[in-house]
Amino acid sequence: MQILRTVEELRAWSRARRCDGGQGIALVPTMGALHEGHASLIRAAVEARPGRVAVSIFVNPTQFGPNEDFAKYPRTFKADCELAEREGATVIFAPSVEEMYPAGAATFIEVEGLSDRLDGKSRPGHFRGVATVVAKLLNAAEADLAFFGQKDAAQVAVLRRMVADLRLGTKTVVCPIVREVDGLALSSRNVYLSAEERKQALALSRAIRRVESLVAGGERLSIRLMEAARDVLAEEPALRMDYIELVDWETLWPVLIAAPGSLFAVAAWVGNTRLIDNTILQ
Repeated sequence: MQILRTVEELRAWSRARRCDGGQGIALVPTMGALHEGHASLIRAAVEARPGRVAVSIFVNPTQFGPNEDFAKYPRTFKADCELAEREGATVIFAPSVEEMYPAGAATFIEVEGLSDRLDGKSRPGHFRGVATVVAKLLNAAEADLAFFGQKDAAQVAVLRRMVADLRLGTKTVVCPIVREVDGLALSSRNVYLSAEERKQALALSRAIRRVESLVAGGERLSIRLMEAARDVLAEEPALRMDYIELVDWETLWPVLIAAPGSLFAVAAWVGNTRLIDNTILQ
């Protein structure tokens, strides 16, 4: 497995693969600290484009706010490379900040009408940074497929809109949330949790399961679903609520009645760690 450091190297690799008469390129964008959730994305990419899978590892500074965890975000490059290789990735793209944002860089992508909803409302500027770096990665890899996890459902909505608006020609593939045995959604930030905080964090997945159960029983009113989720989260008084929302997954606008495909999403602070979870309702 190769480790590439520059856009020029990644683009040359991608074009060489295209010239050999095979299929296109699959990209799995990550910030590293890889876990089983990322592994599931890599496996899906390998199944779709065997021998043509690039995994990017780049902690993107522009998606972190001034009081967020950029400096301490977990960086486990050697272990990340081992996991990616084990799962069948072809190359790792691990650029420097200077490679992704050349001196004087002044171009950013703002997906208006989506970037200030859900996580974007809580983290101003976050989706501006995400959209910009993902566009750069898709352009560098010239990927026809890009793989993302459902856990970042609001991010997926923003990126789908960006790809469509800019006619990038990349299909976004969304893979299911991967959970621990006890239900906690896998996240690179879970390493921040103490043993007690990890127990508290399980309230998020319990709230999700409660909502799924209500919907399966016929409940569709947003106000009742959100109330039920709020009651579950209140069982852990140490949690600090960020949001509970039922939205249209395409627009991220709130909806009053849950329809098949609606996104039910929650976010909360557990200690100093902000965690998210969601479900796509049936």
